[in-house]
Amino acid sequence: MKVSAVLSRGTAPSELVPAELDDPRSDEVVVRIEAAGLCHTDLVTRRRLGERPAVLGHEGCGTVEHLGSAVTGLAVGDRVVVSFASCGGCDRCRAGLPGYCAWASALNGSGRRLDGSPTLHVDGEPVFGSFFGQSSFATAALTDARSCVVVGDVSPQAVAPLGCGFLTGAGAVLNVLRPGPGDRLLVIGAGGVGSAAALTALGEGVEVVVAEPAPARRALVEQCGAEVVATLDGPLPPVTHALDTTGRPDAITRALELLRPCGALALVGLGPAEVAVDVRSLMMRGLRVHGCVEGDADPAVLVPELVRRHRAGRLPLDRLVTPYPLADLDRAVADHRAGLTTKPVLIPAS
Repeated sequence: MKVSAVLSRGTAPSELVPAELDDPRSDEVVVRIEAAGLCHTDLVTRRRLGERPAVLGHEGCGTVEHLGSAVTGLAVGDRVVVSFASCGGCDRCRAGLPGYCAWASALNGSGRRLDGSPTLHVDGEPVFGSFFGQSSFATAALTDARSCVVVGDVSPQAVAPLGCGFLTGAGAVLNVLRPGPGDRLLVIGAGGVGSAAALTALGEGVEVVVAEPAPARRALVEQCGAEVVATLDGPLPPVTHALDTTGRPDAITRALELLRPCGALALVGLGPAEVAVDVRSLMMRGLRVHGCVEGDADPAVLVPELVRRHRAGRLPLDRLVTPYPLADLDRAVADHRAGLTTKPVLIPAS
């Protein structure tokens, strides 16, 4: 089917171009995209691909338009959040941890289906598509039915980032750190992941302090009830839990210093591969350090729960998003890098 898609290539300006999307196979669906969040992973992947033409986007929300012959549990017209791809059959998927799927790299980062076939063509040539099983910077996305979670009548731009960024932040709080009333959580970085984590923890009755250098992001989470600091320099009260979204070694080291005995740190940011850690301090203070991918979440379970919280007013995700036309990807990227927005969301023209 013919679609419009945002084509990225190296440092050249992105373009909204005509593209050809494959018809769905038996286990696939076509989702008409209504909103797609911009995530840091899109920017990292764009750099990694160099001059290879690509259609990115992995936080799509829209309505099901076409169903493969074997798809059950979905109907044409359902509004869905499209999350990351997973096989559903490996040990980790069956254990409810699809973020650690044995086929995660191939399914989410190869630019093609698992069998190597492309899903997107531009000017008759295959391009890097099927990003996180979707490539949702387009007017429609082809995805495995397993990646779709029905969300009902809710704002697409508010819930689209539940496909990855908001899911990661909320899941890190609810599934990994699990703080409760009386606990104090430090969140390092108030982008989409960190802000979603802060709002989720506040909804659990947790005291939250957020470290963020960008004034606009800092002001937003402060309005939502968090304490804020611009940097981690200087004296700060100890915390029971910490979440690092930056991957910066200095931030990780400082978070460990600020943890109370028996405290826990979750890591969701990609940075340098090595960080110097005082193992003796880690052991003697009983600290726990958790790696965390996609919030250790099964989207089919956590996304509906987060939507329920959003509808009940406990998780005001709409306050975190800034909409941009689909064709304005580069402006959204620039504003994101400048810290002017928390979570840019691209909206195709209706």
